Amino acid sequence: MFGNHPRLNPLESRKRLLIAESELNRAQLVHEWVAIAAGVRTLAGRARSFASIASAAAVLVASLAAFRRGKSGSADAKPSRWQTLLKSAGMVSSLWLAFRAKGHDHDGK
Repeated sequence: MFGNHPRLNPLESRKRLLIAESELNRAQLVHEWVAIAAGVRTLAGRARSFASIASAAAVLVASLAAFRRGKSGSADAKPSRWQTLLKSAGMVSSLWLAFRAKGHDHDGK
């Protein structure tokens, strides 16, 4: 009725079951890897947008600090920690924009 197939011994049937299970595990691993890669791409996109917003905000704050500093009367006064922090943020944002621009140039080539 089912054809003339010789009976499988227990070791051969166990081997075939393990191979089938291995194939299922491989397929599941590929599916999970694709899901992880999509999550990482989403996270990277959010990080880039956050970095852009943070960079723009740092430039704005540094510009405002420079504008306020231009109005202050005493040139000999030691800058406050806030001013030092703002100046550093402006420098970091300038460097970030410069390196980011170079990275986009290399991606386009």
